[in-house]
Amino acid sequence: MRAVRWMVIGSLASALLVVAAVGREAGKEIVLGMLAPLAAAGVSWVLTERTYTRSPERLTGLMIAGFGAKMVFFGAYVAVMLKLVGLHPVPFVASFTGYFIALYLTEALLMRRLFAGG
Repeated sequence: MRAVRWMVIGSLASALLVVAAVGREAGKEIVLGMLAPLAAAGVSWVLTERTYTRSPERLTGLMIAGFGAKMVFFGAYVAVMLKLVGLHPVPFVASFTGYFIALYLTEALLMRRLFAGG
């Protein structure tokens, strides 16, 4: 849970910095672009850590199921945000992509540390 706390703190702090840099008119797009990757990475990390600690042989199955669930979730989320909520696409997609890459890189580094016994 400590890692998820740092993901949340880092994401919120960086979103505030980006909104301050680009202006408040893109604030909604930046924050909503951050939320789905943050939620997915946080849940994914908690489940990964818990599964590996309790039963490492079940981790591959969990990750495959999670991949499928995330594909559906992210597709639906982006569609809803762009079509129904009506966000401006460029700042939303830039934010979503940036947070997606950063948070999944963070999760990969956390997994490397977990698997190494750190």
